[in-house]
Amino acid sequence: MAYSADVLIVGAGIGGLTAAALLQERGFSTLTLEKNSYPGGSCASFRHKGYTFDAGASVFYGFSDSQESGTLNLHTRIFDRLGVNVPTIPDPVQIHFHMPEGFDVPVFYERDKYLGVLIKRFPHEESGIRAFYGELESVYEILSALPAGSLEDLAHVMQVGTRHLGKTMSLAWKTFLSMGETARKYISDEELLKFIDMEAYSWAVQDAVSTPLVNAGICLADRHHGGINYPVGGSGAIPEALCEGIRKFGGAVEFGCDVEEILLENGAAQGVRLSDGQVFTAKAVISNATVWDTFNRLVKSPRFQVSEKRFLRAPSWFQLYLGVDASVIPDGFHVHHILVDDWAHYNEPGGTIYFSAPSVLDPSLAPKGKHVVHVFVTDEADRWSEHAREDKQYKQAKEYYGASVIKRTEKILPGLSDAVEVKLLATPLTHEKYLNRYKGSYGPLLHPGQNVLLKPQNRTAVKDLYAAGDSTFPGQGVIAVTYSGVSCASYIARKMGNPLDYL
Repeated sequence: MAYSADVLIVGAGIGGLTAAALLQERGFSTLTLEKNSYPGGSCASFRHKGYTFDAGASVFYGFSDSQESGTLNLHTRIFDRLGVNVPTIPDPVQIHFHMPEGFDVPVFYERDKYLGVLIKRFPHEESGIRAFYGELESVYEILSALPAGSLEDLAHVMQVGTRHLGKTMSLAWKTFLSMGETARKYISDEELLKFIDMEAYSWAVQDAVSTPLVNAGICLADRHHGGINYPVGGSGAIPEALCEGIRKFGGAVEFGCDVEEILLENGAAQGVRLSDGQVFTAKAVISNATVWDTFNRLVKSPRFQVSEKRFLRAPSWFQLYLGVDASVIPDGFHVHHILVDDWAHYNEPGGTIYFSAPSVLDPSLAPKGKHVVHVFVTDEADRWSEHAREDKQYKQAKEYYGASVIKRTEKILPGLSDAVEVKLLATPLTHEKYLNRYKGSYGPLLHPGQNVLLKPQNRTAVKDLYAAGDSTFPGQGVIAVTYSGVSCASYIARKMGNPLDYL
């Protein structure tokens, strides 16, 4: 059978591109098919009237210069292997939290400086604060000592388990623990526990009790080691660099290719069919779509359908992309902010405001004398389903809601309403359309109390069909889906007889 490529990748999100790049560098032929005219999915950039906006992601781990073994500087290791350069700018503060009753916490790169802010607010909890964040540090120390690979690859698991028996056993135990339950072992102050919930919600859109300790150890410890680094030119620099690496080793990334169906034969994936009728075949197919889009839309056989109730469905987003006069951004203003008006509603749609101004770090993103501002809140597609996207009422509803979010944001950036010169608004329906994501969702989440290893891995119920992205272990976030891509490539490469070298 004449194959179009050894491996077909559906969707040019970061997980799929990472898998494609590593497989291509290893000598396997890959073809990545993307509906849009640009790569990256939620980690893309777009230009409008002289401004460069991040489509979604803007807080980036994984660009450490450290050459220590481990999994937490994956971007650096991947781009070094591909021979591709992605310049970045270090951000001294991960996120500046603004919470009720004047409780402000800038999360400094320097761990002691950050803990000092918490201890100053909660001196009676000093020992608990140090103990809890010490637990996160212990998870980081284990993870940073283990090589990245597939948990479904028995050879990898046995090799790691043999060489790092103590660390492997300790990590296995920690997979049963949650961030919130661990915090409550050491801390009793309710306001501080609410902040720890917010630390989890800031990236996992779940409270701390529902967030696995292992995931928290990655995100909340690595920020004090590898740090937060912004790619020059915007978030789109990451997928563009992955595409460069794929092409450098002979692979292909094709845009304007809307995959309509993953083709099965005798229960195994054989290829894909595009909406224009073109068919591509391969030895293996990787889906970068959500678990619901993959098995309830692209795979047509009802025997493989996945109930929405199998997982919690994370919300979608309402986003504002603003070009503003630079005078509204004060000197010393941090890039990333989170604003909570009321603890009673922080985890409801619109209850928490996320804010970034990346042109503070990278002035090339905006015209001279201007800044890029990205404001977003959680939202649900069902709130907008009564509108047709082109209706006047839909546009009016967007404008009204956008104005209310901007007004609330003025708590941390006074005068923002009057400083806006360019404005683009996106609802969950926008995410559903352009990102091909079921209800525009941020992806599937585990139910509270579930072990993190119950998150789907890279293999699926369909033979030769694999998954990468936020529907797979370890979950949401750019560095997490990057890991999923490494894991997926590792498993496929070994199965096809030419295992990857460890990063």
